[in-house]
Amino acid sequence: MRKLGILTPISALPSDYGIGDFGYETYNFIETLASNGIKLLQILPLNPVGYGNSPYQPYSSYAGDEIYISPELLKDEGLIENTDFYKLARNNHIDYDSVRNVKTQMLREAYDNFKNNEELDEFIKNNSWVEKYARFITLKKANNLNSWDNWTHLVPDEKEVKFNSFIQYIFYKQWFKLKKFANKLGIDVMGDIPFYVGFDSCDVFENQKNFLLDEKHHPKFVAGVPPDYFSVTGQRWGNPIYDWDYLEKNNFEFWIDRLSWCNVIYDITRIDHFRAFDTYWKIPATCETAIEGEWIEAKGYELFDTLFQKIPEMQIVVEDLGDLRPEVLQLRDHYNFSGMKILQFSLDPNETNNGFDERKNTIYYSGTHDNETLQGWINNLDYDQRKNLDCMFSDYPGETIIEKMLNMLLASKSDLVIIPVMDILELDNEARLNTPGTVNNQNWTYQFSNLNGLAKKLKALKIKENNRL
Repeated sequence: MRKLGILTPISALPSDYGIGDFGYETYNFIETLASNGIKLLQILPLNPVGYGNSPYQPYSSYAGDEIYISPELLKDEGLIENTDFYKLARNNHIDYDSVRNVKTQMLREAYDNFKNNEELDEFIKNNSWVEKYARFITLKKANNLNSWDNWTHLVPDEKEVKFNSFIQYIFYKQWFKLKKFANKLGIDVMGDIPFYVGFDSCDVFENQKNFLLDEKHHPKFVAGVPPDYFSVTGQRWGNPIYDWDYLEKNNFEFWIDRLSWCNVIYDITRIDHFRAFDTYWKIPATCETAIEGEWIEAKGYELFDTLFQKIPEMQIVVEDLGDLRPEVLQLRDHYNFSGMKILQFSLDPNETNNGFDERKNTIYYSGTHDNETLQGWINNLDYDQRKNLDCMFSDYPGETIIEKMLNMLLASKSDLVIIPVMDILELDNEARLNTPGTVNNQNWTYQFSNLNGLAKKLKALKIKENNRL
């Protein structure tokens, strides 16, 4: 029987502390998944969110964001006295500034009460990235969060460095405890890693030779994608471009280290924008749009050959969506990576990968973090489109059109089906996580005030999965 997985960012889960975290309600959520036959939980990157609060523009590929640290678990350890002091009113949108202010106070209290310095020192010693990141974020805060190429204060406060190292120690102590709980209940955790890293990150600050930067340490070229059906000017993301020749000369150490860490903290790793391991769009940094640029071949085979020599057991899923040249799919299939298929795209005649001709080794999604919710997508159909949709799925069981659509996924050839919690609960676009190409106060802010009805919906899907057509 195929596996059914659930997609949600930790941030969106219910909590009394302004954002989903590693606390009791997330444990309850995982228990609900396990008791209803869910075998996989896919989350978004847990790294410190940067520009626009996007988890895909983090300050580090290794560090965890302190906003996910649970006050409840800190109290259990005797590190804080009163969790009520750190509670925030529940609503459906995350106020990141308020959460950060509260969590910083909480962590200051926890650090003042912390006594196990030997264990902290051992954590720092065993993870070389910790002190590097702690110094980076200490300096960044001392420079009013300015980008590292504009810093004027360059000597970090060593007490703050130790405090920021402590934050990472607590973060991973809580994360590994939660992951172990999920694994014990038979749930694998799929994490996510962006292909590119942000310029204003510890990754670039500490590893500048791995990127095409000029003598002033600014990007010579930036990443994006060329004009297409969705945008006449393309998408200019602004991330620095890798120096693939330098990477190869150094046995792809920068990439291997990033992926190795993912293999430590997740069971399965999804790589975003996989096509750039084949060819990537290289835009001169002086260009304000993505119109000017060129496709450059990367060194995907060389990198993955090196990776699997070192970590042969690593499980990888790749984002292989969009208008791709055949070589991208050949690279994917050469390593037997699982790809992705999106139901909404399958139903859109304007999409290049529409239709239902999926492979068994393809993960079928109703939508991802970048899509409208399924209900929101349906709400935007006109009368004739909605009528056609009803006819198309009329043979599948379900009380609602969404239940019928999800049952179609469960009847597909795919070995794994993954459904966002928003689609399980049939929420409209108020629950949309992100609209690509936009920066606003709505993206990445949705949070469930509760998950009432989730167990009932999952039970229905489980029954239908066992009786699929």
